[in-house]
Amino acid sequence: MSRTLVIGDIHGAHKALEQVFDRAAVTTNDKIIFLGDYVDGWSESPEVIDFLIKIKDSYNCIFILGNHDELLLEWFKKGIPNQEWLNHGGKLTSEVYSSIPKGKLQLHTQFLENLQNHYLDESNRLFLHAGFTSHHGVSREHYTRMLYWDRTLWETALALDENIDTDHPHYPKRFTVYNEIYIGHTPVTRIGETTPINKANIWNVDTGAAFKGPLTVIDADTKEYWQSDPVHLLYPNESGRN
Repeated sequence: MSRTLVIGDIHGAHKALEQVFDRAAVTTNDKIIFLGDYVDGWSESPEVIDFLIKIKDSYNCIFILGNHDELLLEWFKKGIPNQEWLNHGGKLTSEVYSSIPKGKLQLHTQFLENLQNHYLDESNRLFLHAGFTSHHGVSREHYTRMLYWDRTLWETALALDENIDTDHPHYPKRFTVYNEIYIGHTPVTRIGETTPINKANIWNVDTGAAFKGPLTVIDADTKEYWQSDPVHLLYPNESGRN
């Protein structure tokens, strides 16, 4: 039976990625949607990209662009690191990539260049890294970078009165465009959680793998989920982005 599996922010945690693939018993029959931020945090960002490149032809994968992925790609192309990127996990990533052969760098650059800004499935479920601001949805978003930088979608969902009906004039119009919206980007550890959190029709699958949380895979149909060990336990000699 085919499943639609959604994987939250990985942030260089290759060991955690292998764990959740095993624990979710992922097969080539599944559709696997990665929500972005494959790099920055732990020391195995190149290994994560290698893993994704390896499976992309044999598995049914959708790879979404995250803001950290964009920053890494920018560094690959310009050779000048963004200071914000260095301060938020990019320093370690730049160090581990310094010993990567040129041929592999080209493959990783190509992979990052081909990432999608979003994915909309046949059930009108939207998958993207961060959010959007347009009341009409992603097709009318004027600033494409918002799709992998915006936090207001999730912040609005957290602040929303749960008793307001969808037809209420104060209900956020952008929430009504899609049946469900799956995001990462803003870790739920900020609200003291380590499992996928649902607010309104939005599912946040970033369970803090860049910090002390686990990496998560969720079945978009059944809402069953699988998690790695807390990632910092898999990298005991590293601090991640803590």
